[in-house]
Amino acid sequence: MTATDPALTALAQGWCALSLLHGRIEAHIERALQARHDLSMREYSLLDVLSRQHDGDGGHLQMRQVADAVVLSQSATTRLVTRLEDRGLLARYLCPTDRRGIYTNVTEAGLTLLEEARPTNDTALREALDAAAENPELAPLVRVVESMNVPA
Repeated sequence: MTATDPALTALAQGWCALSLLHGRIEAHIERALQARHDLSMREYSLLDVLSRQHDGDGGHLQMRQVADAVVLSQSATTRLVTRLEDRGLLARYLCPTDRRGIYTNVTEAGLTLLEEARPTNDTALREALDAAAENPELAPLVRVVESMNVPA
């Protein structure tokens, strides 16, 4: 069944096309990050999210917020944090004002790897979008993604 199969409703066709686009982009970026940086897309995303934390009010994310940001369950996020901590890319420490809270920060090694991987991620994203734009089913979605002006 393709995204333009007449048996699908318009809404289902749109969802199939969006799912296809997402899958192709994610697979392309994953291959590039793994090959060049030994980093999965989830690991890259986690490093990116955590690198934007700060020490001011609301600066540190709770694990629930991190899980939402990288689209994983809290338990999967905790396992991912542990893997990156074991590689020396993240460090955990107790919240200074609430000993029950645990913060996670990107280490210098993690920041270095993230900065090295960012161009790979961006290039792979561009390549995946360009390839998808050649598919008539996906081209309208590519145009929407390219037109988005999401604040950083």
